[in-house]
Amino acid sequence: MSTTTRHPQPPVAASQHALPDPGEQVPPLSWPIVGIFTCALALFGASTWAALTDALPAIATIAASSVAIFVLFTVLHDASHYSISSHRWVNVAFGRVAMFFVSPLISFKSFAFIHIEHHRNTNDGEFDPDHFVSAAPWWQLPIRFPAMDLPYIGFLVRNLRRRPRAEVLETAALMTFSVTVIVAAAFAGQLWTLAVICLIPGRVAMFVLAWWFDWLPHHDLEDTQRENRYRATRNRVGSEWILTPLLLSQNYHLVHHLHPSIPFYRYVAVWRRNEAAYLERDSAIGTVFGQQLDATQYREWKRLNGKLAALLPVRMPRSSAARHASAHPIPVTSVEPLTPDSVKVTFDVPDHLSDQFQFQAGQHLTVRHRIGGREVRRNYSICTSATSGELAIGVRHIAGGMFSTFAVETLRAGDVLELMTPTGSFGAPLDPLARRDYVAVAAGSGITPILSIMRTTMEIETESRFILFYGNRTAESTMFASELDELESRYADRLRIFHIRSGEAHHPAAVRGRIDLARVQQLLATDVTSIDRWYLCGPSDLVTTMREDLASEGVPTERIHLELFRGTNRSTHVDAFRESEVTITLSGAHHTVELAAGETVLESALKSNIDAPYACLGGACGTCKARITTGAVSMEQNFALTPAEIDAGFVLTCQSHPTTPTVAVDYDS
Repeated sequence: MSTTTRHPQPPVAASQHALPDPGEQVPPLSWPIVGIFTCALALFGASTWAALTDALPAIATIAASSVAIFVLFTVLHDASHYSISSHRWVNVAFGRVAMFFVSPLISFKSFAFIHIEHHRNTNDGEFDPDHFVSAAPWWQLPIRFPAMDLPYIGFLVRNLRRRPRAEVLETAALMTFSVTVIVAAAFAGQLWTLAVICLIPGRVAMFVLAWWFDWLPHHDLEDTQRENRYRATRNRVGSEWILTPLLLSQNYHLVHHLHPSIPFYRYVAVWRRNEAAYLERDSAIGTVFGQQLDATQYREWKRLNGKLAALLPVRMPRSSAARHASAHPIPVTSVEPLTPDSVKVTFDVPDHLSDQFQFQAGQHLTVRHRIGGREVRRNYSICTSATSGELAIGVRHIAGGMFSTFAVETLRAGDVLELMTPTGSFGAPLDPLARRDYVAVAAGSGITPILSIMRTTMEIETESRFILFYGNRTAESTMFASELDELESRYADRLRIFHIRSGEAHHPAAVRGRIDLARVQQLLATDVTSIDRWYLCGPSDLVTTMREDLASEGVPTERIHLELFRGTNRSTHVDAFRESEVTITLSGAHHTVELAAGETVLESALKSNIDAPYACLGGACGTCKARITTGAVSMEQNFALTPAEIDAGFVLTCQSHPTTPTVAVDYDS
């Protein structure tokens, strides 16, 4: 669970700049980290053998083991930010092993939680667990440095009821194991051997880590991460030929706090790529001897050391080049289980169709497939970032649902599905220079478009903040739980996720039950009218009620974006609808059909064997969108088009009944 201690947020300083694009991605596997991990384990093994056989003096084995533990902390550190691999389980595996050597008193998951709170609340008093070191009086530092794990344990105890039971049990088991080993060694007369192998090296490594990772980057800086991320952490320049390898690049700790998911060995490259842009933002910089430099002083200091790197532009997502939703056979790359009843389906879009399947965050796909000789159409939201180049959807099994049953139980990598090009307008335009506050409310599979919007917004609007309220019955039924944890780790100072669960009795009371406006207001701790954009997606009762309640609280309706997976039932009364002659433009061809009283424009097209695009037939997806060029229609319901689209003449043809003798609609507009 991602809920943590809440406290009032200080005012945020205005910013005129977006965070520069680091130009780095998390690799499938970070081989440099694998290399230092292997070397550190080998060194620790060798020093342990030397201690057991008295092959070396105790001081030598202590020094060697201390170095190994220090290096393993870097592995642990990158694992907590999911920087070792794009596969979550790889990070967890490396993190658990490294944690055992660094401090076997808490679990890796507990460490990751506490460390992310440091990123979220850097320099912010008791809410920053590392403040124990970075704000300490100079005369207390020799005592506090080797005891750095004590405030972590205290922080965990204060938040114990908010942490998952499995994580707490793992931490308790590690503490019990550690104490048992120490007591057993003492009774066996081997306490000194144990001290030489791990107890003393652990304290020595902790001393150096607290000094280099916490005190050097953060001491004497007054700004918090929330107030000014560029001055909550510093880079330390000078003597880099020795300082960078010695500190494993933590002399560029500012880069790490700005881009937490970047592997440690790429910090220097990211700084050099965007140095001019970081200096524009008045980033905190100190020399190796402690002198603080402003941008002008730094440029003078560096005048003889090369040229400034250029800032590359922010990558903005493009929309589909398709004139209307059109179907294409697309192979399935993978089918990844998310929960016992849901999967993530990733597609391998051919290069010649890549422009057709570009999408904006919040859009969806219509899937067509023949099951048991019957064509099935279903609409699914895209769950990936619009800048990622990856196309994927989330599918949750619905009792009796033909396609969802097929997707969860039968669909495999290599199968081919017919996909219609992306449609929908749930998301809103993004601006790299914007600084906005977003709130999303999702339940169940309603997370899929929200996940895409959240990922894309965090990447493009690097000064914006996002809060997600996500409702599920249990942790086991939570779709994309791992991805959400990873996102919150990556954007710790700007993203907060509240998991609201209705089926877990041990879940904290503040986040136990169902989502409603009162609960959102309580956890949000700010006026709902101050939020720039609201995104609502989930069951129709939740979405429509939240929209009405927000509007009643004074939130302008143009700030509220909602997405329904299904429309409400259509009226069966057709007396008020007339016959009409309808001209349909589709893929450059013109068709004229007779529309019977009570029929929709879409029904008349399909009856005449015109392959017009559609999916939900309930006014919820927007796949059947077309523009009226002649005449007029009346829509029964609309949950997909924005007011601007309606003003421009667009309608949902599955809901449109002509009100004039002749009507012309253009799907190609």
